Amino acid sequence: MNLIALKMLMGDKLKYFSLIFGIAFATLLIAQQASIFLGLMYNTGASIRDTVGPYDLWVMDPEVQMSEEYKPLPDTALDRVRSVSGVEWAVPLMRIRTNCRLPDGKTVTCLMVGVDDATLVGGPAKMVQGKLTDLRRDQAIMVEIKELDRTLKLKPNPDGSQPVLQVGDSIDINDNQAIITGFFEVGRKFFWEPLIYTTYNRALSYAPKTRKMLTFILAKAKPGQNIQQVADNIQQTTGLKALTREQFQELTKQYVMTNTGILINFSISMALGFVIGLLVCGQILYNFTLDNLKYFATLKALGATNGRLFRIVATQVVVVGSMGYGIGLGAAALFGTLMSGSRLAFLMVWQIPVVAAGAISIICLLAGFLSLLKVLRQEPGIVFR
Repeated sequence: MNLIALKMLMGDKLKYFSLIFGIAFATLLIAQQASIFLGLMYNTGASIRDTVGPYDLWVMDPEVQMSEEYKPLPDTALDRVRSVSGVEWAVPLMRIRTNCRLPDGKTVTCLMVGVDDATLVGGPAKMVQGKLTDLRRDQAIMVEIKELDRTLKLKPNPDGSQPVLQVGDSIDINDNQAIITGFFEVGRKFFWEPLIYTTYNRALSYAPKTRKMLTFILAKAKPGQNIQQVADNIQQTTGLKALTREQFQELTKQYVMTNTGILINFSISMALGFVIGLLVCGQILYNFTLDNLKYFATLKALGATNGRLFRIVATQVVVVGSMGYGIGLGAAALFGTLMSGSRLAFLMVWQIPVVAAGAISIICLLAGFLSLLKVLRQEPGIVFR
């Protein structure tokens, strides 16, 4: 029966490949959109993951709802956090958007990060050129290397050559000279501003003066202390919000999903993939069954039971479903590989193929059920008319 099922399935090449293409397209759309969505959500916590150091907690204004929302704290907040029971040490961290003027005269908006002068906790995650301690040099800054051919790309020279920012070049930050002492690399970001690192006190001199300048506090719990208990102590004593890295990333992700249309947009795209797959596969498989009714009727006339007919249809559905799923998932994975060097977010975790397989299984089951009803209702006497 399996051989008969395959011969019937592959007898019409056009319908056979149309079925596979429909399922592959549905799988591609579901897996691709889900992977892009997860990639974007993962990237929302990039600035938290790229803030390296042996700290345990982020301390911030209680109204902060995400990593890129800056509500400065008074300078006294740092000493208050340091005095909390269970806190071993705490250091300041400044994050502020500021205008930078490049050597060619172009002005861009950068995200300047000021780390503790003494410990450099919170500095760049991965140095490409230079050392982290170079930040202690006079007027020193470090620049995100991936932005050199994007946001920080210089204008071509008159002879057509393309200049690139180098160590030793200077840029103006709010009319203050800053000298590049190194380049660093970070992971994919959800927010697009180029990053510039410097020390906290230097950042205070570069940034426009306001009454409050301290953005975050990075705190370390004493050995043996429960980190969540220390966070609760900070909140009760100072009234500030204290979160672990994982909690801060989750808070940021939830804010983005709740306050933007990103979740709705990708949900619609994945739902469209499911509906398109169901309609295409259902229609083609149903038409395929109609075209082969005389063969099913012949098998019934020869004594084939409904169970055997069910086996034929199930074999056909499993074959086209498996092939279409494999091709679609492979195409989605290939798409992610090809886009790995771009800004496109793409994260395919093991749950995505499982969910896609479940969706395709439902599509195939519904399409197969519609065609099976027609087969089971077919009268064997039609073959003698």
